[in-house]
Amino acid sequence: MYLIRLCYDGTAYSGYQRQKNSRTVGQELLSAAEAVFGEVKRFAGCSRTDSGVHAYDYAVSFSAAKPLSPDTVVRAMNANLPEDISVYSCRIVPDDFHARYSVISKEYVYNIYTGEVRSPFYGKYSLFYPRDIDILLVDKGLKKFEGRHDFRSFMASGSKITDTVRTVFSSHVEKDGEMVRIYIEADGFLYNMVRIIIGTLLGLNENKISLDDIDKIIEKKDRKFAGRTVPAYGLFLNRVNYGQ
Repeated sequence: MYLIRLCYDGTAYSGYQRQKNSRTVGQELLSAAEAVFGEVKRFAGCSRTDSGVHAYDYAVSFSAAKPLSPDTVVRAMNANLPEDISVYSCRIVPDDFHARYSVISKEYVYNIYTGEVRSPFYGKYSLFYPRDIDILLVDKGLKKFEGRHDFRSFMASGSKITDTVRTVFSSHVEKDGEMVRIYIEADGFLYNMVRIIIGTLLGLNENKISLDDIDKIIEKKDRKFAGRTVPAYGLFLNRVNYGQ
């Protein structure tokens, strides 16, 4: 069983999950793997990232009868992939390994550009938000989400997921000049969960809600009480943790 790690710019893709009549990261990777190995089996990605979401770290596992060294896999995969997807590592893992079900935690980061003028260099990779962010206040709000909670209020309307309980292990906010980055690590995420949490935190920054309101929104278990869903292009899958 092979485990490859990669990064990608999700701008041109309808997310990771393979779909009919849509260009996806998963389909590009499967096509590249078949070009390298011929037949591949048990091809699985670590997460269903949404349309337009990017990844600094993504993982895919698959099996193939053709034996290749990890270094050869990296070079051969990249030779068959478009420039906005890049495999940076490969290793052999046990046959029972699964890129999605073996995950211990995943971390997402959301980028917010707070400059006064829109930047052509950040537009595809961060939310343009031309106002000050109270980092200490936003971090206090972010800590409200840590622990095990029912995150139904932070799931996109219409989602068919029934088990909406997740555990947020850690979170923090970083400011680097005019760029603010919000990190959230959890055992799993609901559809649009991170983007709705970020929208809620911006509501906190804009004095539309209070810190106490965040507790109430979690308790309501109703999407209509949470904040807006921020755009996908500011979101990156930052790290996938398998504990090894």
